[in-house]
Amino acid sequence: MHRKTARLLLASAASAIALGAAGSAHAQAFYLQEQSVRGQGRAFSGEAADTGVDSLWWNPASIAGMQGGEASVRASYIRPRGDVVDNGTVIVRPGQPARPVGGNGVSSNPINNGVLPSGAIAYGFGKVAVGLSLTAPYSFTTDYDADSWARYSADKTKLRTYDIQPSIAIELTDWLRVGAAANIEHADATLSNYLPNLSPLLADGHQTLSGKGWDVGWSAGLQMHEGPITVGLAYKSAIKHKLDGTITIDGLLGPLAAQNRTLSTTARFSTPWQAIAGIRAQVSPQLTLNAQVVRMGWSEFDTIDLGAPLNTSIPENYRNTWTYAGGLDYAVTPQWTVRAGVQRGLTPTRTGERDARVPDSDRWNFSAGTSYAFQKFTIDAAASYISFKDASIDRITAAYAGTAAQTPIITNGSLQNASALVLSLGARVAF
Repeated sequence: MHRKTARLLLASAASAIALGAAGSAHAQAFYLQEQSVRGQGRAFSGEAADTGVDSLWWNPASIAGMQGGEASVRASYIRPRGDVVDNGTVIVRPGQPARPVGGNGVSSNPINNGVLPSGAIAYGFGKVAVGLSLTAPYSFTTDYDADSWARYSADKTKLRTYDIQPSIAIELTDWLRVGAAANIEHADATLSNYLPNLSPLLADGHQTLSGKGWDVGWSAGLQMHEGPITVGLAYKSAIKHKLDGTITIDGLLGPLAAQNRTLSTTARFSTPWQAIAGIRAQVSPQLTLNAQVVRMGWSEFDTIDLGAPLNTSIPENYRNTWTYAGGLDYAVTPQWTVRAGVQRGLTPTRTGERDARVPDSDRWNFSAGTSYAFQKFTIDAAASYISFKDASIDRITAAYAGTAAQTPIITNGSLQNASALVLSLGARVAF
């Protein structure tokens, strides 16, 4: 029984490695889209069809036809708020009746404030341009209190991804531009949660998983320019991640004490592909209208596959879903532009399979922004308010599943009053 219990303990920890980011995301699940201040100002409604380095993440064809160089640096301050509330979660220890899980029944603002940096540079040699973007598309930190009702699902979680995207683009004709890129991505994760001992009179045990690894995907796109209309189409591949790391289990007592140890393990999971379509229409010398739709291939995140000594898979069952956005750019003067936009994002998480580490839900993004150009230097600023729909947290789990120590945790909770404020500042320079 001890060997099987140890494997299941490790599995429950490793399964969290790709789960926790959802709480702080602003597009869908654990994807952060704040990779352009200009784009944020119009709620990311025309990025696949716009030109220059600020659209490079969405479409590598955006730099085709450049003459000379352009560079951009940006930072977004993200301030999430919300309550993760217990509505009657119970724990069922072996041979004992169900009883309340205990702890603080309201975890307020478990997702930490953060700063998300990004940047890009490109240079055009006539018909051909090369570029490089540096982004952090999946990054977050959550911190539940040790006495939270959600402690068996989530304690402290930190995920950082760093994406390096070298790109090349070609202007094939006056109206057609194409581009391709590699996405070289480093993931670094540390996460933990508590484990129940067999007696409610004993303090909880604890487990911590950490891991990191490098993996590669790709992007490709095209843009079609005809008069005042530009259409952009792009595809970003899924990235299959493998993290090598360790898991540490401590604080288990009695029959479970033999499981206190530190072991090496691996976890494999996939981030989603994206199919992006955007359009920009300049309806007057001052006004440009934008629209964009993104299909997110979250079904790639269907399982987390665990290597030796576990050699098992954990189902996640995310579903493919959409984001829709519309916005505008208005040139008040040749130097000063204002923007506004609205985006609707649908969650890939399913009711009945949502836990406290992933309190994701459908959301509305309301954004505004501005730019001011000083010859070759431009300052960008943007602000977004994101409203999340209340959602259930209802994934039933079990510690030590399949053993005599099996301890079901019948989760009954909800995400309430969730929102996020995002303030961003950036600068672009031509050279």
